[in-house]
Amino acid sequence: MSQLSSLRSGRSRKFKAEINVVPYIDVMLVLLIIFMAVAPTTNPSVINLPSAGKTTQPPTEYIEISLKADHSSEIGIHGKKSVNTKNTQDLIQQLRELHEEHPELPVMIAADKDIKYEEVVNTIGEASKLGIQRVGLATK
Repeated sequence: MSQLSSLRSGRSRKFKAEINVVPYIDVMLVLLIIFMAVAPTTNPSVINLPSAGKTTQPPTEYIEISLKADHSSEIGIHGKKSVNTKNTQDLIQQLRELHEEHPELPVMIAADKDIKYEEVVNTIGEASKLGIQRVGLATK
């Protein structure tokens, strides 16, 4: 009995306070698998653009600007002779001249689908600077 009592009264056990991280790792792995499965189904690069309806009566005469992918363009009155331009400065100069001759005509911009969007926006901005009130975009 003395031996038994000496074991009890000898060293007292100390409790270690440790956090068990195994359940947290399990939860994180499950979340990782969920996010990996859901991520390919969402495509952030798709933009839902509104569709444009046709106007009730399109204008019969308008200034037509055709922007091409090689940075050249054509400008003229629709159905009449058009002028080829090599750069933006020539295009703006021709637009200024046509607008001074025919201030009542709207402008229609037709751009190649491979052209940068910035060039189309810059052309619209330049037309607005010249005082042109009606600017439209040609679509298929």
